[in-house]
Amino acid sequence: MGIHYDYKSTKGNKLMEKQAKRERKLAEKKAKRLAKEGPKTTEEPKAKALDPNKPISLDFLTNPDKE
Repeated sequence: MGIHYDYKSTKGNKLMEKQAKRERKLAEKKAKRLAKEGPKTTEEPKAKALDPNKPISLDFLTNPDKE
């Protein structure tokens, strides 16, 4: 049997190590990319909140930007 004897018994461990290495590399790439881009300072405008006292009509549901 020789060197092939322990292939099946160590296959799972080797696959887990490969997966961990792949995830570590991806995390490093992501961190590097985020550091290169810099912090995001632009804020998205908030959508208008619905008035809880106003009933929702069929017209509002079909054309909410009508106002």
